[in-house]
Amino acid sequence: QVQLVESGGGVVQAGGSLRLSCAASGLIFSIYNMGWYRQAPGKQRELVARITSGGMTSYADSAKGRFTISRDNAKNTVYLQMNSLKPGDTALYYCEADLTSNHYWGQGTQVTVSS
Repeated sequence: QVQLVESGGGVVQAGGSLRLSCAASGLIFSIYNMGWYRQAPGKQRELVARITSGGMTSYADSAKGRFTISRDNAKNTVYLQMNSLKPGDTALYYCEADLTSNHYWGQGTQVTVSS
């Protein structure tokens, strides 16, 4: 039914950039809030960035000034532009969609930042 498919992960050197994409299907995309989470080995999953159905954005302190979340409702896609990447950004990045009490998750895309 509902599917969230992430893409764009990979291996980059510190200081480099990546753009993650999340394509959604099986839901009315425009009314959902969307977010990007990440989980590193041995760590809890954390919220990186969020964009509401109205287009309001918020970021984790670690992402402010470096990451930008955006959405294209015509393409049912949410993006995460990541610049000035650091080794600490290495994690599995998950796409999330939520509306009221319903939450949906993608399977994740791996981001590895080498020093």
